[in-house]
Amino acid sequence: MEGDTAVTTHQEGSNGFSQECRRREEAPNGRSKYAPVPNGFPPGDGGGPHGGSSCAPISALKQNGLLQTLTEGQAQMTADDVNSELERAQQEWDALESIQPVPVEDLTPSPLISFNEALQHFQTTDLGDMLRTIQPTVRRTGLAALTHFLFGPPRLHRELIQERDLVFAIAQCSLDNSQPVHMRVLQTVYRKLTCTRVDCPRYGPHWENVGFQGTDPATDLRGTGLLGLMHALYLLMDPETLPLARDIYRLSQHPVQNFPFSVMSINVSRIALHALREEVLSRECNRRQQVVGVLNEFYAAAFRHLYQVWRREKKTISDSGYVLKEVELYAKKYPKQLLRGLDSYLQERRAVIGHRTSPDTLSHSNRSPGDRESRASSQTGREGKEMNFTGVCDLPPEMEGEARLI
Repeated sequence: MEGDTAVTTHQEGSNGFSQECRRREEAPNGRSKYAPVPNGFPPGDGGGPHGGSSCAPISALKQNGLLQTLTEGQAQMTADDVNSELERAQQEWDALESIQPVPVEDLTPSPLISFNEALQHFQTTDLGDMLRTIQPTVRRTGLAALTHFLFGPPRLHRELIQERDLVFAIAQCSLDNSQPVHMRVLQTVYRKLTCTRVDCPRYGPHWENVGFQGTDPATDLRGTGLLGLMHALYLLMDPETLPLARDIYRLSQHPVQNFPFSVMSINVSRIALHALREEVLSRECNRRQQVVGVLNEFYAAAFRHLYQVWRREKKTISDSGYVLKEVELYAKKYPKQLLRGLDSYLQERRAVIGHRTSPDTLSHSNRSPGDRESRASSQTGREGKEMNFTGVCDLPPEMEGEARLI
């Protein structure tokens, strides 16, 4: 057969549209070849890129079944996306009803508390249920009682007994999460030591940064109760003893001579409490007509003595038991020398800076009954009038003990 015999076949191109191929048989050699026709339109018919027209008629496109299917699928997919978005938005809106609002006090840091403000809280709180069981003095019988009466220190003046009992009551008060003052004292100690401006969580490993032995400071405070925190508060909020507190804390972070600052402070508080119970401080309390102020300075002086021994003799945590015992024996045997050592330290520091340490901007109005001004006024007999004890309490003495160093 002469001429070309054209056979039209349909193939689907890579773009999803059908292609027509015409098979042309050439008579002379019997060979055939297929010529693709894009989109079903032969060249020159206006459907391909080489046609006379740049686009196909709309009617022709509508007849293309694949194009119609894609168009309908796109419309259906768009509707499904809208429904999915609406459903997700509804779920998010419903979830808003279960979100609890954050209290304002959790967003802003609690104000720092001064020693006087914290002390006033205990003075005005009804703690009478615990007052009946405290042991403010050592019970002596027989020859020991007679020897103490004849050769021991003088008895505490009667007008100071209520103040002394308050100290032992504070030492029996446990840390209470429901008491805002307790939490403020705890947060103040943490923030002053770490120089941070925001509160930290009540529980967590961050407490180890300031020398507690676990995630809950209350565990270490069982030995001295809130008195352990109050002493640390006094040391940090009194502008004259604040440099001493920072020196001790810096040493506690030493790579070799490190020790847990808060636990060591609690042990020093225990030493001061035992000295008060054994009437070692009665003479000084009577002379100055106050108990809290003398006890605060005795604690600071004992902590300073420990700091000097620890630094000078290159002590490490393995020596903690020995050092604490040595500090306790020295403090009870030489209370006057201990207090004079603190006075000399503060005077030397004032001489170095050329003037008295200016009050901390975060701890103004925090002068405690044992600060330097109260001590200066004690010479005129006015120091005892600065504290008016309106209420005291007591807790069982068996809670007292020692915060062990691990």
